[in-house]
Amino acid sequence: MIRKLTSNDHKNVMALVNKKPAENLFIIGDIEAYGYETEFQSVWGEFNDSGELVAILLQYETNYIPYAESKFDAEAFAKIINSDPRMRELSGLKEIVLQIKPLIQRKLRSENSFYYAKCQQLQITKSDKELEHVQKLTIDEVEENVQLLKRVPEFKTATITVESKKRALEDKTGRIYYIRVDGVMATTASTTAENSSSAMVIAVATKEEYKRKGLATDCMLKLCKDLLAEGKELCLFYDNPEAGKIYKRLGFEDIGFWNMYRYESIEI
Repeated sequence: MIRKLTSNDHKNVMALVNKKPAENLFIIGDIEAYGYETEFQSVWGEFNDSGELVAILLQYETNYIPYAESKFDAEAFAKIINSDPRMRELSGLKEIVLQIKPLIQRKLRSENSFYYAKCQQLQITKSDKELEHVQKLTIDEVEENVQLLKRVPEFKTATITVESKKRALEDKTGRIYYIRVDGVMATTASTTAENSSSAMVIAVATKEEYKRKGLATDCMLKLCKDLLAEGKELCLFYDNPEAGKIYKRLGFEDIGFWNMYRYESIEI
């Protein structure tokens, strides 16, 4: 049986998704932030014959994210998705979304697959004294941080705004750490989609003239150390195996692939 979920189902929902908090980072974060009954977010659940919740489908604006521990009713989830003319994205763990993708009745615009890694314990660490040069960004420094990112080649085409960065700091769904060298912001690392049990690491960047000095490693160490101390699992996407080697030295382990499919919406 599949039905829309409400706040009355919250305990069962969290029991299911918190078995893998890093894998369910977006579902957990969106539900904690916006609940079950808003204009832009809905959540459906599949129940087995014993009444146990076994699968979830979250809709946030135009994006749909499914999750299940094992076999689930992909056809029923696809029917829900196909009935939404605004639907534009399907994303999630590769082995789950691949069951739904062939059933989507929409023209595919693009698809991407990223390595998905998580960290529950650092493999290398430094003392607070050794990391005291790593600072936490304040609202007043956001514009400078955005300018740093825009100077790094891999972020030149990314959609990064001062407003979105400030919003993340204000609502505590993200944090930004950085290191200055001779007064210049040289390297940075951030989080997004922070929730009570997990957080995603993003925007790890260093200006070209400050690379290969261990600054990014120190920034990541401080960020990860603080988050792990709060009891949160960390996760990140990457598409470059060379970059993956750096993350793995810190303690990140591959947990699969995250697939993202973008579709053309239906004119209403």
